Amino acid sequence: MPARPYSTHADGLRLAVRVTPKSAADTIAGIHQAADGTRSLKVRVRAQPEKGKANKAVAVVVAKALELARSDVSIISGAKDRNKTLLLSGETSELTERIDALIDAQQ
Repeated sequence: MPARPYSTHADGLRLAVRVTPKSAADTIAGIHQAADGTRSLKVRVRAQPEKGKANKAVAVVVAKALELARSDVSIISGAKDRNKTLLLSGETSELTERIDALIDAQQ
């Protein structure tokens, strides 16, 4: 099985995402594999990358896709970068199942 774009953390799960702002729709678009082999969840948002608009949209899209409250999704690194790390609060086994199902549905 290829590496998944998340890792467990004391407070939940750390999820790597690659954001495409100014897209046609707000959606999860599969997996991005970087040249170094790291993988991240591709998230497309309509919002512009200004004044945190795209960051807020990313959190909303991920929360909706994983059936989480918006408050359970926070950006812990990469706020001004396309590559971000999100912290998903909650039960890690349940979160991993939801993310795996989402990824499998995209492939």
